[in-house]
Amino acid sequence: MVLDFKEIVTCTMVLFAVIDIIGSIPIIIELRNKVGHIQSEKASIVATIIMITFLFVGEKILKLIGIDVNSFAVAGSFVIFFLAIEMVLGISVFKDDHPETASVVPLAFPLIAGAGTMTSILSLEAEYHTVNIILAIIINMVFVFIVLKSSKKIENVIGKSGINVIRKIFGVVLLAIAVKLFASNIQGLFQ
Repeated sequence: MVLDFKEIVTCTMVLFAVIDIIGSIPIIIELRNKVGHIQSEKASIVATIIMITFLFVGEKILKLIGIDVNSFAVAGSFVIFFLAIEMVLGISVFKDDHPETASVVPLAFPLIAGAGTMTSILSLEAEYHTVNIILAIIINMVFVFIVLKSSKKIENVIGKSGINVIRKIFGVVLLAIAVKLFASNIQGLFQ
């Protein structure tokens, strides 16, 4: 077990940018208005379980279908790249559908623990220690829980333009992370 503060911070920032809970506040508020109540605890716990489970069995699933982690990380860097482009340019590539209920399904999956998050987790696993990734997941889920609980207050304080600025900043960070993941894993494909 190798606890590394720098790795924990890096993994936390990657997952924070991919999960994009701040950018999802408008969707969360829309859900709350439709259904009246958001199950913050349940959504956070289920998303945490999904992510940690995928961290441990995701690579085994890949091996079962004959894909190595480097290939998945390179493919993941493309997914993260497009997520970042979506955040920076304000275009919609992945989130075509709007959930109709505030149950665990649209919140925990795919809003919090979606395809981008799963790809990022396996990409991080190729570079960082598992314990640091688990701590990063837990830190993010605590933050997600806080945001879900107080999304209305956050929107009132930050405002829509503030949320857009934060989303664009994290989009640029995510873009840089995608480039780094691509560069560090592409070499592994040719060895």
